[in-house]
Amino acid sequence: MTFFQKIKEPGFWVNVLKIAIPFLIIVTLFSLVFNSGKDIFSGDFNAVYETNFSNKKWIRFWLSKIVISLIYGIYTSNKNTK
Repeated sequence: MTFFQKIKEPGFWVNVLKIAIPFLIIVTLFSLVFNSGKDIFSGDFNAVYETNFSNKKWIRFWLSKIVISLIYGIYTSNKNTK
């Protein structure tokens, strides 16, 4: 079955979401800890907000992670679907 035939099936997209959503959560947590771990563990959530979300930084923060998660979900679902 070709890739274009697979993406027409609703089950394919269910599998993509089953993979992409947990991956999105893991990537988000890893990114927050990597970029602002010191502030998170000290309880300074204003600094976390300023670093990651203020002045429309939240768009880049979430958009990059959503795109990466969807690409990973599509790739993995494509490899595992026959």
